Amino acid sequence: MKKPEILAMWGSNSSKSINGKLIAFASTLYTKAEVNIIDLKEYNMPLFGVDLEREKGHPKEAKELKKLIENCDGIMLSLAEHNGAYSAFFKNIFDWLSRLDGKAWDNKPIFLMGASTGKRGAKSVISIAENRFPFNGGKVIQTYSFPNFKDHFEDDRGIIDDDLLSELQALIQKFEAYILEETGVLS
Repeated sequence: MKKPEILAMWGSNSSKSINGKLIAFASTLYTKAEVNIIDLKEYNMPLFGVDLEREKGHPKEAKELKKLIENCDGIMLSLAEHNGAYSAFFKNIFDWLSRLDGKAWDNKPIFLMGASTGKRGAKSVISIAENRFPFNGGKVIQTYSFPNFKDHFEDDRGIIDDDLLSELQALIQKFEAYILEETGVLS
Protein backbone atom coordinates (compact mmCIF):
# COMPACT_ATOMS: atom_id res chain seq x y z
CA MET A 1 0.00 0.00 0.00
CA LYS A 2 1.20 3.50 -0.84
CA LYS A 3 2.61 5.56 2.03
CA PRO A 4 0.81 8.83 2.78
CA GLU A 5 2.56 11.97 1.53
CA ILE A 6 3.57 14.89 3.71
CA LEU A 7 4.22 18.17 1.89
CA ALA A 8 7.01 19.96 3.79
CA MET A 9 7.92 23.64 3.38
CA TRP A 10 9.17 26.67 5.26
CA GLY A 11 7.97 30.26 5.28
CA SER A 12 11.19 32.11 4.54
CA ASN A 13 13.02 33.24 1.43
CA SER A 14 16.43 33.30 3.15
CA SER A 15 19.05 31.14 1.47
CA LYS A 16 20.28 30.20 4.97
CA SER A 17 16.86 29.75 6.55
CA ILE A 18 16.97 28.06 9.94
CA ASN A 19 13.36 27.00 9.33
CA GLY A 20 14.48 25.33 6.10
CA LYS A 21 17.17 23.48 8.04
CA LEU A 22 14.65 22.43 10.67
CA ILE A 23 12.26 21.12 7.97
CA ALA A 24 15.05 19.19 6.23
CA PHE A 25 16.06 17.55 9.51
CA ALA A 26 12.49 16.86 10.70
CA SER A 27 11.71 15.23 7.36
CA THR A 28 14.28 12.53 8.07
CA LEU A 29 12.39 11.48 11.22
CA TYR A 30 9.29 10.20 9.38
CA THR A 31 9.11 6.42 9.10
CA LYS A 32 5.57 5.74 7.86
CA ALA A 33 5.05 8.60 5.42
CA GLU A 34 6.85 9.92 2.36
CA VAL A 35 7.98 13.53 2.69
CA ASN A 36 8.03 15.86 -0.30
CA ILE A 37 10.11 18.94 0.58
CA ILE A 38 9.48 22.04 -1.49
CA ASP A 39 11.21 25.41 -1.41
CA LEU A 40 8.59 28.16 -1.53
CA LYS A 41 11.14 30.43 -3.24
CA GLU A 42 10.41 28.39 -6.37
CA TYR A 43 6.85 29.74 -6.29
CA ASN A 44 7.72 33.36 -7.00
CA MET A 45 4.57 35.47 -6.97
CA PRO A 46 4.02 39.20 -7.36
CA LEU A 47 2.99 41.21 -4.33
CA PHE A 48 -0.70 40.51 -3.81
CA GLY A 49 -3.19 43.27 -4.55
CA VAL A 50 -6.85 43.21 -5.50
CA ASP A 51 -6.19 45.42 -8.56
CA LEU A 52 -3.49 43.02 -9.78
CA GLU A 53 -5.77 40.04 -9.12
CA ARG A 54 -8.59 41.68 -11.08
CA GLU A 55 -6.32 42.62 -14.01
CA LYS A 56 -4.18 39.49 -14.30
CA GLY A 57 -5.91 36.78 -12.30
CA HIS A 58 -4.07 34.30 -10.11
CA PRO A 59 -0.40 33.48 -10.74
CA LYS A 60 0.31 30.04 -12.17
CA GLU A 61 2.70 29.48 -9.26
CA ALA A 62 -0.18 29.86 -6.78
CA LYS A 63 -2.21 27.33 -8.77
CA GLU A 64 0.73 24.90 -8.90
CA LEU A 65 1.30 25.18 -5.15
CA LYS A 66 -2.41 24.74 -4.47
CA LYS A 67 -2.38 21.54 -6.56
CA LEU A 68 0.48 20.15 -4.45
CA ILE A 69 -1.51 20.93 -1.31
CA GLU A 70 -4.62 19.27 -2.73
CA ASN A 71 -2.66 16.12 -3.62
CA CYS A 72 -0.86 15.59 -0.30
CA ASP A 73 -2.14 13.89 2.83
CA GLY A 74 -0.68 16.36 5.32
CA ILE A 75 1.48 19.45 5.59
CA MET A 76 4.56 20.19 7.66
CA LEU A 77 5.28 23.91 7.74
CA SER A 78 7.98 25.80 9.64
CA LEU A 79 7.40 29.53 9.84
CA ALA A 80 9.99 32.25 10.16
CA GLU A 81 9.04 34.95 12.62
CA HIS A 82 9.56 38.55 11.53
CA ASN A 83 8.60 41.15 14.13
CA GLY A 84 6.40 38.60 15.88
CA ALA A 85 4.40 37.63 12.77
CA TYR A 86 4.68 35.91 9.35
CA SER A 87 7.52 36.93 7.08
CA ALA A 88 6.27 39.20 4.29
CA PHE A 89 7.41 36.50 1.85
CA PHE A 90 5.15 33.85 3.42
CA LYS A 91 2.24 36.23 3.97
CA ASN A 92 2.21 37.03 0.25
CA ILE A 93 2.07 33.34 -0.69
CA PHE A 94 -0.64 32.73 1.91
CA ASP A 95 -2.64 35.68 0.54
CA TRP A 96 -2.52 34.32 -3.02
CA LEU A 97 -3.40 30.78 -1.89
CA SER A 98 -6.37 32.03 0.11
CA ARG A 99 -7.77 33.83 -2.94
CA LEU A 100 -8.06 30.66 -5.03
CA ASP A 101 -11.00 29.20 -3.11
CA GLY A 102 -10.69 30.58 0.41
CA LYS A 103 -9.38 27.25 1.71
CA ALA A 104 -5.65 27.73 1.26
CA TRP A 105 -4.84 24.52 3.10
CA ASP A 106 -7.56 22.34 1.52
CA ASN A 107 -8.65 20.98 4.94
CA LYS A 108 -5.33 19.16 5.33
CA PRO A 109 -3.82 18.27 8.71
CA ILE A 110 -0.88 20.54 9.50
CA PHE A 111 2.18 20.09 11.67
CA LEU A 112 3.12 23.69 12.37
CA MET A 113 6.63 24.57 13.52
CA GLY A 114 8.84 27.57 13.97
CA ALA A 115 12.49 28.11 14.79
CA SER A 116 14.21 31.23 15.99
CA THR A 117 17.54 32.29 17.37
CA GLY A 118 15.75 33.61 20.48
CA LYS A 119 14.41 31.84 23.52
CA ARG A 120 10.72 31.99 22.49
CA GLY A 121 11.25 29.78 19.43
CA ALA A 122 8.85 31.60 17.07
CA LYS A 123 5.93 31.10 19.47
CA SER A 124 4.25 34.34 18.37
CA VAL A 125 3.99 33.41 14.69
CA ILE A 126 3.02 29.83 15.57
CA SER A 127 0.16 31.18 17.69
CA ILE A 128 -0.98 33.54 14.91
CA ALA A 129 -0.98 30.71 12.36
CA GLU A 130 -2.60 28.21 14.74
CA ASN A 131 -5.49 30.63 15.25
CA ARG A 132 -5.73 31.79 11.60
CA PHE A 133 -5.23 28.63 9.54
CA PRO A 134 -8.54 26.95 10.50
CA PHE A 135 -10.38 29.83 8.82
CA ASN A 136 -8.49 28.96 5.63
CA GLY A 137 -9.02 25.21 5.65
CA GLY A 138 -6.10 24.14 7.84
CA LYS A 139 -6.37 21.62 10.66
CA VAL A 140 -3.41 22.30 12.95
CA ILE A 141 -2.75 18.94 14.62
CA GLN A 142 0.67 19.54 16.17
CA THR A 143 2.86 22.54 16.95
CA TYR A 144 6.56 22.63 17.76
CA SER A 145 8.64 25.58 18.88
CA PHE A 146 12.42 25.40 18.43
CA PRO A 147 14.26 28.08 20.46
CA ASN A 148 17.90 29.23 20.45
CA PHE A 149 18.59 27.58 17.11
CA LYS A 150 22.33 28.27 17.09
CA ASP A 151 22.74 26.59 20.48
CA HIS A 152 20.64 23.49 19.73
CA PHE A 153 21.27 22.68 16.06
CA GLU A 154 24.34 21.68 14.07
CA ASP A 155 24.22 21.47 10.28
CA ASP A 156 25.92 18.07 10.14
CA ARG A 157 24.03 16.52 13.10
CA GLY A 158 20.68 18.29 13.29
CA ILE A 159 19.10 18.83 16.70
CA ILE A 160 21.70 18.26 19.40
CA ASP A 161 19.52 18.96 22.44
CA ASP A 162 18.11 15.62 23.63
CA ASP A 163 14.89 17.09 25.07
CA LEU A 164 14.07 19.11 21.94
CA LEU A 165 14.86 16.10 19.75
CA SER A 166 12.71 13.73 21.84
CA GLU A 167 9.83 16.19 21.75
CA LEU A 168 10.02 16.50 17.95
CA GLN A 169 10.24 12.73 17.48
CA ALA A 170 7.16 12.17 19.65
CA LEU A 171 5.17 14.85 17.82
CA ILE A 172 6.10 13.42 14.43
CA GLN A 173 5.00 9.94 15.56
CA LYS A 174 1.64 11.36 16.66
CA PHE A 175 1.26 13.31 13.41
CA GLU A 176 2.09 10.23 11.35
CA ALA A 177 -0.44 8.18 13.33
CA TYR A 178 -3.09 10.84 12.67
CA ILE A 179 -2.29 10.90 8.93
CA LEU A 180 -2.35 7.09 8.74
CA GLU A 181 -5.75 7.00 10.42
CA GLU A 182 -7.12 9.80 8.21
CA THR A 183 -5.93 8.14 4.99
CA GLY A 184 -6.99 4.65 6.07
CA VAL A 185 -3.45 3.27 5.85
CA LEU A 186 -2.67 0.90 8.70
CA SER A 187 0.75 1.02 10.32
